[in-house]
Amino acid sequence: MEKPNNVLLEVQDLKKYFDTPKGKLHAVDGVSFTVERGKTLGLVGESGCGKSTAGRCILKLLQPTAGRIIFDGEDITNYSNRKMRRLRTEMQMIFQDPFSSLNPRQNVMQIISEPIYEHKLIRGRKEIEKRTLELMETVGLASRLINTYPHELDGGRRQRIGIARALALKPKLIICDEPVSALDVSIQAQILNLMKRLQKDFGLTYVFITHDLSVVKYFSDDIAVMYLGQVVEKAPADELFENPLHPYTKKLLSAIPLPIVAKDKPKRSLIKGEITSPINLPDECRFNKRCDFRSEVCLERNPELQEVSPNHFVACARVQEFM
Repeated sequence: MEKPNNVLLEVQDLKKYFDTPKGKLHAVDGVSFTVERGKTLGLVGESGCGKSTAGRCILKLLQPTAGRIIFDGEDITNYSNRKMRRLRTEMQMIFQDPFSSLNPRQNVMQIISEPIYEHKLIRGRKEIEKRTLELMETVGLASRLINTYPHELDGGRRQRIGIARALALKPKLIICDEPVSALDVSIQAQILNLMKRLQKDFGLTYVFITHDLSVVKYFSDDIAVMYLGQVVEKAPADELFENPLHPYTKKLLSAIPLPIVAKDKPKRSLIKGEITSPINLPDECRFNKRCDFRSEVCLERNPELQEVSPNHFVACARVQEFM
């Protein structure tokens, strides 16, 4: 059966394991999702859940252990570095730390124009400089900053440089790896608004990786919640916030800060206990040791995602009891 042409990215049973002295570390363990053109999938979860590793596997910055990655109708899972080079113009990444992701020895002009030179998209120094100035204007960077260096700029401007660099090759897909988590709250709003405008103007497709659910609600069309390498719940953004079903998702939503004080402030339901080691995981629910609703059925097997309502998927053996 052919996939609809509005799907730009499809990830099927993606796995990434790392060898350690104690055994296999299951960083990503059977993740599947699709992202439609011009839409945003939010990938959320605690630090260490595997969301950033999944993003790097999609771009083939890390070679997956198993699974399939289908981009724009092409299965790129086993593409060589040479074949992937051609796709780099269509798949880009915005990194979490705007300072460490930029070359401190290059100025703004050199950083933004580097991918243009590398992929030979434009010939001639004047034309490349013109394109660089256009990109700076697009992301809200003043042209007077063209000869400045990253250490001379604040975090917001540095991240704008990273966004301009990602846009330089006119990509279809951008993996956003916590692009605002290192920024002040006021700057976060500016960068998110910029990214939404760019998505509308250029038809960009985003995979937005974050641990901040309040950010992902504003920015995403669909949300996939990850825990210990697996997606435990996936649904449209509004549906997930209005009707969370997995106990882990409910705990994450409860942790969102609310501007409410005194007696009207809702009681928080905090996650207790330590996260299970991702090495040599047993075949049981991975959240059961921290779950308030665990029972014997949770120890029988590791539950798979099941569609419990239209476009709402949950991996929980007791999900029917929460509906």
